[in-house]
Formats: sequence, C-alpha cells, structure tokens
Amino acid sequence: MNRRDAIRGLALAGTLATTEGAAKAAAPAAAVERDGLRFWLESSLRRVYPTSPAGEAASMDMLAAKGERLSLQACFRNLDPSNSAIVACEVVAPEGWTARVRRVGFVPMQHLDTATPRDELEGVGFIPGLCPDPLYNDAKVHVGPESNGVFWISLNVPEGAEARVHELRVRLTLENRFGYVDFTRPQPFSVELPARVDVRPLTLRPRRDFPVTNWISADSIWEWHRIKPCGEEFWKLAGAYIRNLVSHGVDVVYTPLFNIRHEILERPAQLLKVRKVGPDRYDFDFSDVRRWVRIAREAGANQVEWPHLFTPAPTSAKHPQRVFERDDEKIGPMLWAPEIAATSPSYRAFLEQFLPQFKAFLEEEQVLDRSLFHCADEPDGDVQMADYRKARALLNELAPWMKVMDAMSDPRFATERLSDMPVPSIATAPAFTAAGCPSWAYFCCGPRGPYLQRLLDTPLAKIRMAGWLFYKLGAKGFLHWGYNYWFVFCTSRIGDPFADASVGAWPGMPYGDAFVVYPGPEGPIDSLRWEVFAESLQDYALLQSAGIRPDDPLLAPIKDYADFPKSAEWISEARRAVLARIG
Repeated sequence: MNRRDAIRGLALAGTLATTEGAAKAAAPAAAVERDGLRFWLESSLRRVYPTSPAGEAASMDMLAAKGERLSLQACFRNLDPSNSAIVACEVVAPEGWTARVRRVGFVPMQHLDTATPRDELEGVGFIPGLCPDPLYNDAKVHVGPESNGVFWISLNVPEGAEARVHELRVRLTLENRFGYVDFTRPQPFSVELPARVDVRPLTLRPRRDFPVTNWISADSIWEWHRIKPCGEEFWKLAGAYIRNLVSHGVDVVYTPLFNIRHEILERPAQLLKVRKVGPDRYDFDFSDVRRWVRIAREAGANQVEWPHLFTPAPTSAKHPQRVFERDDEKIGPMLWAPEIAATSPSYRAFLEQFLPQFKAFLEEEQVLDRSLFHCADEPDGDVQMADYRKARALLNELAPWMKVMDAMSDPRFATERLSDMPVPSIATAPAFTAAGCPSWAYFCCGPRGPYLQRLLDTPLAKIRMAGWLFYKLGAKGFLHWGYNYWFVFCTSRIGDPFADASVGAWPGMPYGDAFVVYPGPEGPIDSLRWEVFAESLQDYALLQSAGIRPDDPLLAPIKDYADFPKSAEWISEARRAVLARIG
C-alpha cells in the first residue's frame, strides 16, 4: 500500500482527524544556519545518516496522551570544509517532564538486506556505509566536515500534565572547533529550536492482554564482558538488561533455566544447578533461577517464560534439551549424550524427578499461573510433527499442568491440539486465523519484502506500525528471539555487534535480526529500532486506552502483515484521530 492509498484509507474514519480539540500543527520554522553549521529537528521515524541532506525544519509539533513517551531527533550538519565541530545538546522541558538526550551512533553495514524491494528499505544510497542505530548515553558529539551529528531525545509526558499545548526548547551549543584554518578558540554559541507538544485529555493506561517476549541471551552477557557466569558482576548486569526489557514494553521475561543453543558451549546459559548423584539420579538447586525470577518480578514483568524441554529446529523434539551438571564454580559435562531420543528412558527419568520439583518452585515463587512453557522450537513437516507429538505426549503424562506454546507454521499443530497456544510466523498467521485457532505471532530473519520487520534497513515508520498490526489483526501476543544475541551465529565465539549486525551470517541472517541492544559497560545500549518498537507497543496501549475496536474504520487500511500503511504521515494522522476521540 502506497502513501496515497494509506491516506485515502484513513478517510474512512470520517472527520476524526479534524475533530475539534485536535489542533493542526503550525508550519515549522526554517532550519537555522550559523557560522558554518545548520541545525534542524527531525521526526523519530526517519534515520539521519552521516551524509544525509540537511533537514529543513527548526521547530516541531507533536501530539501526546497524558503519560506517553515521545521521541524526536535534534540534528546539525557541519558545512565547514576545513574544521570539525563539537556540539552539545540539552532540553529545557516543562516542569515535571523528563527529557533524556542520547547521541546517535553509527555502525557499519556492508550490504542492504536481500529479498526486499528498494521501496521497502531505508538507507538506499547510504548503504553500504554507516547506519544510525546505537544510542549512546552522551549529550555531545564531535563531527567532521560535511557530516551530520544527531541526538535522540526521549520525552516523558506526566500523567498529571494539563491538556494544552506545552513548549520545550532544544538547545544546541557549539563548544569547540578543530582544524588547520582557524587556530583561535571559537566563541561558543547556542541555538534554540522549539518543540510544541499538544497534550490531549486521554490518559495512557498500561497495555492489557497482549504479552510480549524477546529472548535474553545470558551467555552473550558473560562472554562479551568476560565475567564469571552467574557471578555478582553478571547479576548486576542481568538486572540492567531485564529492567531495559520491561521499560520497553516487554512484560514477559525469558528465564534461561536450561541452555537452548544448537551448539554445545563451554559456558552455556543454564541457571539451574544440577548434581548427578547416581545412575539417572539428580539433585536440583533452584537458587539462581529464583534470583532471576525475583529480579524480573521486581522490574515489573507480568510473566516469566521457560526454555524448551526438547531440541529446536532442524531437529525439533527429536532429542532432549541439553542439560549440564553445574555448581557454583563450574559447568560440567552434559547429563546424557546429545543424540539420545527425546523420550528415552534416561530423559524420562530426569523429567520424572525435575518436573515435580520445578512445579513446587513455581508455586513457592507464586509464578505458576504466570508462566509460559515450551516443548520444542519451530517444528515443521511430518517427521518433526511426529517427534513433537511424542514429546508432547510425554509432557502431558508427566506434567498435565503444563500448557505449552511454540513457534510453528503448520496449523495442524493447533487443530490437533498439540500446542495450547501456537506462535506462527506473521507469514502464516492468517492460516491459523482461518482455521479458527487463536495465536501469537513472531518473525525471525523473515519474512522480508513487504512484511513487518525491525532490521537496520527496515524503515522506522514500518517498525512503528507493529503495535497497530498486532491490535488490528488480533494477535494474542508477540515473540522475538533476538534481544541481545551477539555470538558469531551458530558458534561458541562471541562476535562484535558494533562491527557486524548480521552476526557473521548475512544474507541468511539480516542486519539487526539477532539483537536490538548493544553491550555497554553498565548494561544495554538501546538502538533506534528498539525505541521505535517500544513506541509501537505504546500505540497498542493507546488504542486500548481510547477504546478503539479492531474493526474500527480508522484501522481499515491495515489488511495483513504485508499490506498496511507504511508512512510517518499515516501514523501521525491516525494518532491524531485516536486522540481526538477523548475530550
């Protein structure tokens, strides 16, 4: 759907977009030029590359509900061919508001991603090159000649804000220049760019009945930082990552009870301590699992998610999950050979001992009814379906209290009730809907082309549509595997996400699929994609808070996960229409 079609479709909402009280934005002021620098404000839905043309607007008008988080970008271009420039950014916000300024960093991207037409990509003409993505906790940037500096500004509108237009000022200050032409220290100067936020009477309420999970890779954390697994340094960092997940709208926290990697690692992510005390006899210690769950609950997570009990694709449910001996000091050998059958006597004996103690632990921590369980990941085809059926039968026998959900693409898993809640790809989700099977949704590496994604070259406006699509299309939840996977793909070697966002596996692994945060010294470094995705989940809450029905004419332009409006203009006008419903 092109922009014209999207705006035409929006007209189905009648005159909502111009309802009294939803004032139209004033024309923006022109960009400011001074002493070889050009300053402007930019939407959060357009990437600014190092050599992007300078923008035109020195002011911005935004709409918000009470309690919403907003983003915008403050940019400058160094037009001086001889000198570099150091510029700092700060925000003068209304009393009671919070504003955070971060420097937009650039990471190398050697190729555009494949299987996607040009009009579904952002960065054509700049990629191969440097792509804006990490957000550094730094309000100052040093930029060379003929290049751009960019700041990401996050605003939090208080719930108690008065329903009216509020003005804030973005102050950009030239602090210094370096070069070979002018050796005198320049006189610092500042420019102020105004941003106006029209706060509407609607108060944003927390999202309901739509769980979201992104799998956290504990082993990525300890391997990148070269620290002891489950040592005190790790727990400090783990808390930062879990809080980051929850603060971005993820209300389900994956718990690495067992390792679920394809590879056999020297230091796998396994919180459960296991001691072998005899042939097929085990002793379990849940102390690290308990610590993780309590951090998640304290961070505000509504649910906890547990790893698959059987191996993932391409051998889904053919073998038991790989479980290792482990104590406080070291991780020992696997408890069984990796090639044994999923329903072998050895694994059955393990489950007969583990599952009752696991249930008792969940009851002690009061999370049994807040837990999401998995059998095996991404089973596909008749052979894997047969293996999955056997594994699921074993779980039904030993743990009838355990309801499972798994990523899968064949509706037969749901119609035959092998899964209590299927999680199909967004490409096959319509088949589950047609079969009358409620389901979550996920995407992973694909589908690409016109489909929803959140890659480094996915247009930011397209990422921002995620919440609108989930709401309109009736998804029961959303799952993504790639929160912070930084290994070279399918190896035990930690990679460098700042150097290669395809984790060494392009084109099969597109840039950005494996992670949305980067490793920082004290916790995660957010990305543009992660911020925009979080705001898309906030849009889901906005639609709920305003009482918009999924079949409302306002959402009629959304057809499926490939056919939907993909422009910042549509999002802006649709939000204006929603906020016009109240007051």
